[in-house]
Amino acid sequence: MDALVDYEYPDLDPLPAKKEAEVIPPCEPTADDMLYHICITAISLVVMLILAILARRTKVANRQKGFSGLLSPVNFLDHTQHKGLAVAVFGVLLCKLWGLLISPNPLPFTTDSTNKQNWVILGVFYYPALYYPLLACGTLHNKVGYVLGSLLSWTHFGVLVWQKIDCPRTPLIHKYYSLFSSLPQIACLAFLSFQYPLLLFKGFKGTEKTNATEDLSSSYYRDYVKKIFSEKRTSKISISGTDKPKLPRRIIDAVKSYIYTPQDAFRFPLKLAISAVVSFITLYQMGLLLILAVIPTLQTARYGVDEDIANVLAGFQIILSPDRHEVVRIVVYYMWCLEVCYISAMTLSLLVNLAMLMRSMVLHRSNLKGLYRGDIYNVYNCQRSIRASRPALVCWMGYTSFTAAHICFGMIIQTMVFFLSLLVAVFLIIIPTLHGQNLFLFKAMWSMWPFWLMILLAVLIQHITARFCFIKKAAGTKDLNNRGNLFLLTYLLFPVNVLIGVLLAVWRLIITALFNIVHMGRMDISLLNRGVEAFDPAYRCYAHYLKIEVSQSHPVMKAFCGMLLQSVGQEGKAAQRSRDAEEGIQLVQQEKKQHKVSSAKRARRHWQLLYTLVNNPSLVGTRKHFQHQNAESFVNGSLNRSTKEGSGKEEATKDAEAAAEN
Repeated sequence: MDALVDYEYPDLDPLPAKKEAEVIPPCEPTADDMLYHICITAISLVVMLILAILARRTKVANRQKGFSGLLSPVNFLDHTQHKGLAVAVFGVLLCKLWGLLISPNPLPFTTDSTNKQNWVILGVFYYPALYYPLLACGTLHNKVGYVLGSLLSWTHFGVLVWQKIDCPRTPLIHKYYSLFSSLPQIACLAFLSFQYPLLLFKGFKGTEKTNATEDLSSSYYRDYVKKIFSEKRTSKISISGTDKPKLPRRIIDAVKSYIYTPQDAFRFPLKLAISAVVSFITLYQMGLLLILAVIPTLQTARYGVDEDIANVLAGFQIILSPDRHEVVRIVVYYMWCLEVCYISAMTLSLLVNLAMLMRSMVLHRSNLKGLYRGDIYNVYNCQRSIRASRPALVCWMGYTSFTAAHICFGMIIQTMVFFLSLLVAVFLIIIPTLHGQNLFLFKAMWSMWPFWLMILLAVLIQHITARFCFIKKAAGTKDLNNRGNLFLLTYLLFPVNVLIGVLLAVWRLIITALFNIVHMGRMDISLLNRGVEAFDPAYRCYAHYLKIEVSQSHPVMKAFCGMLLQSVGQEGKAAQRSRDAEEGIQLVQQEKKQHKVSSAKRARRHWQLLYTLVNNPSLVGTRKHFQHQNAESFVNGSLNRSTKEGSGKEEATKDAEAAAEN
């Protein structure tokens, strides 16, 4: 303990030894939260009624059948739509649900804290319904909807900023926690307040697209197909012998694999874009909670250390110094080290999760492009059917929510593990080294120097003999040499290799645990072996999510459908123009020839449509003769022609004849 006294500890307490805790009284903003929610709920209902009337009129005017598009405010399978509105609304909803779990009063309509669990359950359904009109206002692509969306977003944004200006400090967790926690929500509402007027301005200028088939008419899918063909040409040209890249190049490639750079010919699905923003907001909220919930408490405890701490330590037979003031300085210094370790662990966890998020974005794009090309085995490491199913649909619906939950849990585990590891490093290695005393770890390691020397020599002997004695080079190949001595050395080193195996097992445990902890928040990779990755629920959810995205939003399929619609429209316009120009002028023979040509085009188009429908995986279950096939007759959603080929041959022929007649 003499070294602890002789060591010059830094003056870490510029304030008095005791710091009285600041009491933050409850704050009631002038914009009462209960009255505001009552009014905004009524306004939201009125907005929904207006939107429903507009949707009904639009449906009648366009002669549409079925439910209106108002019940489906976002097409999650459309890769060409503007993603800002949906991303912002999901961000607002996540912030409110986060406060729902932290706040003592989950709902603003009541202050009853005895039944908090019931109010939380009710709030889980209330806030999605409250913010639903913010999404629905952009559904109809109508100027009235944009005006209503602007008013709603301005109201939410203005009242929230008003409340935070009135009450920047609250007694919840930390005096500024409520203010910092609402910053992402303010940013999302500010974006909505800017985006809806911008859409309204574009609507007045006529630049806003309101076509219901905007997804298929977009040029994005055709550009994607052109990009595929260009990549195939370049790959054929550059297929000549490529040398193995050097170490600097490999390092640069490894760094680039964690940096997501956008590509013109690829757009992320909407749910992946929402998941990325939700993950970033979750990182911010979780980091803010872990910092403000722990660091102020540690600082209050450090400021409250006085000379009585010497008596407390003496009760545990710990005598740091005979001088009480020196004991206070030592304890304060150790508590400061504790704070530094926790802040470092929290920062490391945030940086690791940000790196994992960027890596996930790169891997998402690689997996989607691979499945678009049909590389099923390279993505899943096994043959899987890419078609919609009940488990796949459930996983697709909950993928974004599961991502946020896994990131929360992963950050908690990472912070705890990193904090404990830093404590061991600081209090058993760094501080003892600076003090020159209490080198328990170093003494234990030094006392075992014969064991470490034996392990080192055994490893060196095996590597040196394997390099120079037991491997020979002949005619450009390598083979074993001195087999008798090799077998003898293998037998003699068996006990030593058992001890080496124990060390390897410990190191394997550390590496495996560290890998799983670092990748805990990711769902795009499995924490289990490739053979049993199906037992990993997170990766299984991600694999099913990819199935829905690829089977329902394949860009090549949408490009083909868009070209069909475009060709039908062009042929219809051309036929109308030709009928108007040639009415009463063409001869009978020319009319017959034109009739024959149009009939040939129509028949060719019908056969092309028939071929497309027969081979469309989404329509397999609707064909009568396909419903009698078993599961083994389908490969990736298409009928396996090699099995039971003739079971539906008659009905397929009938369908073909009917299509040809039409």
